[in-house]
Amino acid sequence: MPPELSSAELARYARQIAPGGLTEIGQRKLKSSTVLISRVGGMGGPAAMALAAGGVGRIILAHSGALEEPDLNRQVLGSEGGLGESRVHQFADRLRSLNRWLVVDEIDREPDAAESLELARRSQVVVSAAPNFPERLKLNRAAVAAGTPFIDAAQWGMNGTLCVVRPGETACLECLYPEPPPFEEFFPVVGAISMAIGSLAALEAIKILSGCGESLAGKMLIYDGAGGSAPRLVKLARRSDCAACGQMAKGNP
Repeated sequence: MPPELSSAELARYARQIAPGGLTEIGQRKLKSSTVLISRVGGMGGPAAMALAAGGVGRIILAHSGALEEPDLNRQVLGSEGGLGESRVHQFADRLRSLNRWLVVDEIDREPDAAESLELARRSQVVVSAAPNFPERLKLNRAAVAAGTPFIDAAQWGMNGTLCVVRPGETACLECLYPEPPPFEEFFPVVGAISMAIGSLAALEAIKILSGCGESLAGKMLIYDGAGGSAPRLVKLARRSDCAACGQMAKGNP
């Protein structure tokens, strides 16, 4: 059984333990959960904030390098006072300041394939907010191999996508992208879409972890913010020849 909540925790989460929100058991499940977030920038930062505020017990942050001026249009866990300093360290401290019950593990690098697999096995959900396809596909493979639900958040300009994978049950990211497509390293990004997609990624993680609500597993949400159209949901089909998940029997990771 998941751990009990203290009276202080029940008071903290009173607004979300309610009809239309979470059950108390769901909230307790969040407390006992670990989420890996790889890249904690424009999308990963808002996702981490929402998970921290929502009551996830442990968050593993993976992000290398120092905070730079161009990061500040979207990296909401940073500030001008942290320019030139380690991103992951100051981001972790900011999350700890949001919730005294939260444990944050810091990894000041982008994990390689072996470490990604080990981290995915330690986690109940993997959130990928990586800016490039090779890294996104590496995290997808790690999550699929570990049998851990995987959430891929992506953005470009004012547009964003969100894909939720349940290994062995739904299509994975490699089903969609068998090979990394051409990639623009310094692509445009408006911070508002980063926050929107990151927050939705956190909501999907909360639904999966708590068992409350219906996840987008097997679907991709596509939001054309530039065009102002309503978000679309596209159902994804598994590929039997997928190098990441093709050999997994349906429902049997």
